[in-house]
Amino acid sequence: MRIAIVGYGAAGQSAALFLSAQGHALSVFEQAAAPGPVGAGFLLQPTGLAVLARLGLHEQALATGQRISRLYGCNDRGRCVMDMRYADHAADCFGLGMTRGSLFMLLRDAYADASRIHTGTRIVSVDPAGDWLCDSEGCRHGPFDLIIAADGAQSALRDMAPALVRRQPVYPWGAVWCLLPGECWAHVDVLQQRYGGAREMIGLLPVGRRVDRDGRWLTFYFSLPGAQLEGFDAAALDRLRERVAVLWPEALPLLASIDSPQQLNRARYRDVQLRRPAQGRLVFIGDAAHAMSPQLGQGVNMALLDAAMLADVLAEDTTPAAALRVYGQRRRAHLAVYQRLSRWLTPFFQSERDGLARLRDLGFGPLARMPLARSQMLKILTGTKMSWWR
Repeated sequence: MRIAIVGYGAAGQSAALFLSAQGHALSVFEQAAAPGPVGAGFLLQPTGLAVLARLGLHEQALATGQRISRLYGCNDRGRCVMDMRYADHAADCFGLGMTRGSLFMLLRDAYADASRIHTGTRIVSVDPAGDWLCDSEGCRHGPFDLIIAADGAQSALRDMAPALVRRQPVYPWGAVWCLLPGECWAHVDVLQQRYGGAREMIGLLPVGRRVDRDGRWLTFYFSLPGAQLEGFDAAALDRLRERVAVLWPEALPLLASIDSPQQLNRARYRDVQLRRPAQGRLVFIGDAAHAMSPQLGQGVNMALLDAAMLADVLAEDTTPAAALRVYGQRRRAHLAVYQRLSRWLTPFFQSERDGLARLRDLGFGPLARMPLARSQMLKILTGTKMSWWR
């Protein structure tokens, strides 16, 4: 088949690898003139690692990233709110902290046709027949048997299919983030968080190596109301330091290299839910289909799983229309769990609802010590909670 992939992030990259291996004729479009990683470091779960293993990239990912064995979070009074260990799910289980740059380069270098990507090409619409694409310069591309929209949370193509969209609001909270040298950080295999009610959340995730620097690195993030992100200035940076000093004194020395607010990146999140992922020849994958808040850390994993499943159904010797129906059916239950839980959990960690923060601090720890609840929480963490019932 002639297939177009719009967007060259994790979803588009992994789809390109799977589908090129099946012999399809691919045209990949990326709006950036020089494609590269966008976003903070992330935690790759066992589900995402399994997809990389299918692509033959598992060992390279392990060599680049940092194994994470534990997720630990406490509030401003030192009370443990969250303490989950991957080994409690399975003896050989772990997450992998990575930088976006490392994953981008890993997937790009594995794609033999990376030099033929249509860069600097912003696709803005699909023609009414559904087999041609139009870019921002008015040029048409096609025809295609299948169009894969992997153009992220701010997807332009999603706006061309309003009948599919159930919801896509922007979350009122976001975060500032950066990469920090981690050689002196003692907690090399733990994702740690500190909470100041539901209004403040600080995180440090070991992410292994960068593609452009030596040493080991950490992703630092600090949640803020969305309105404060746009005006994040020197005074806001000083307030951030003050709050880190109060909430997490051990982490404050790590910020010594940050002397300008421009060194901190801004992140906003969108809650995207589609009624179904496909319309005609057009199918949405990754954040274009199901962007969510980062509370469960599943964005990259879901993108990789989408690409693998789409390739699987296309390989089953069926028509594109039938394959897309099957794709939607097979991904529905897994996505529904994580979309609903992400939406439900976010106010406990990023909101002005102090009562929810108190409930979280009192209840999450004891709940996690109950065997049945703990096993379900570990399934959610590892990305292996495939439906509400299993």
